[in-house]
Amino acid sequence: MVRKPTWPALLLGLIPFVGMCFTVPLWDRIHPFVAGLPFNLFWLILWILLTPICLWGAYRFEKRADLQHPGGPQSGAR
Repeated sequence: MVRKPTWPALLLGLIPFVGMCFTVPLWDRIHPFVAGLPFNLFWLILWILLTPICLWGAYRFEKRADLQHPGGPQSGAR
């Protein structure tokens, strides 16, 4: 039986998606320059770097939920 993902893991997975896709009107400009980069390029690079951190957090929530689940950790290979 497959367990549903936890809400915190889903939210952490959605944060980078929302940050890159739905905030375009907020960062779609060249000025100011940040770290020598146009702001829009800086914003995208920032989210590319933050995405693994968010997904690591989601993984931690899922790992904790697997350990608390009565069936134990689920194995994908059968």
